[in-house]
Amino acid sequence: MERNLALEFVRITEAAALSSARLMGRGDEKAADQAAVDAMRKAFDTVYIDGVVVIGEGERDEAPMLYIGEKVGRGGSGAPTIDIALDPLEGTTICATGGVGAVSVIAAAERGNFLHAPDTYMEKIACGPAAAGKISLQKSATENIHIVAEVLSKPVSDVTVVILERPRHKDLIAEVRKTGARIRLIGDGDVSAGIATCWPDSGIDLLMGIGGAPEGVITAAANKCLGGDFQGRLKFRSEEERLRATRMGLKETEKIFKLEDLARGSVMFCATGVTDGPLLKGVRALPGNRANTHSIVMRSATGTVRRIEAEHNFNIKAKV
Repeated sequence: MERNLALEFVRITEAAALSSARLMGRGDEKAADQAAVDAMRKAFDTVYIDGVVVIGEGERDEAPMLYIGEKVGRGGSGAPTIDIALDPLEGTTICATGGVGAVSVIAAAERGNFLHAPDTYMEKIACGPAAAGKISLQKSATENIHIVAEVLSKPVSDVTVVILERPRHKDLIAEVRKTGARIRLIGDGDVSAGIATCWPDSGIDLLMGIGGAPEGVITAAANKCLGGDFQGRLKFRSEEERLRATRMGLKETEKIFKLEDLARGSVMFCATGVTDGPLLKGVRALPGNRANTHSIVMRSATGTVRRIEAEHNFNIKAKV
C-alpha cells in the first residue's frame, strides 16, 4: 500500500461527497446515491492502480457501476494490485433528509486481504484503542459495557453506546438501559458511528447491534488504522443468503470474525463528510461557486491520521 495513494483516494471520496451533497435534504435517496456512484466511478479512472471492488454497490446484476468484482483504476504495467471496499454514500437516507453523519468512504488493501462479505446482516461490536482485545461478541452487552467503563476509568452511567434504531434491537436496547449506560440511537450510518468509537472527543464509546455486513468490513479497516477493535458475526436473513456466501468462498458462516479476519495486512482508509457528523464536517457550499470539504485519510502501517480541509473552485474545475 503505497502512501502516495492516500491523496489520490481522498480526491475520489471528495468527488463523491461533493456530488451527493448537492442533493442533500431533497428527499431523493436514489438520486443522491447515484450522484455519488457516478462521481466516484469517474474519479477512479484517474488513479494508477489495478483495483478490484470487493465491497461495493452490490452484485453485477444489481449494480451497473462499482459492483463486486468490477475493475477500477487505470491499470497498466507495474500498477499496484489493490482490493477496494467502498461506499460512495454511506447514509443515503441521512443525505436525503439532511441528517447527521453521511460520508463517502473508501478502504483499500493488498489483493486478497479483505473478507468478501456477502450482502447480508452482521452482528457487530466496535470500540476504541483502550478496550481493544477485551470486548467480544461472546460476552453479553452488559459485560462489554462494564469492560469499557473500567478501561476508560469512567462510571457505567457515563458510557455511551451507539445502536441503530431498529425493531430487532428492542432487547439489546433494554439490556443496555438496564446497566445504566447511555444510548445514542441512530437511523443510519453505522460506519461513521463505529469509527467514532476510536475518536476520543466523539462522545461514543461502544457500537453494538446488527447492521450491514459490507459496512462491517469497512469499519474494521478504519478501526485497524486507529488502533481500535471490531468483531462481526454474519446474520443471514434467508438460506439463499447463506448459499450466496458459500458461493463467494466463505466457508465458516457461523464464525465470529475478528478485526484481522476482516481486514488483513496493511490497509488504508479515507472518508469525506457529506453532512456534519461525529467523524467529519459535511460539505459547505461557498459563494462564487466554491465548496469546502473535510476528509480524513489513515494507514494502518504507520497509524498516521491526516485531516484534510479543501476548498474547491468549480469555476476552474469545469475547465480542466
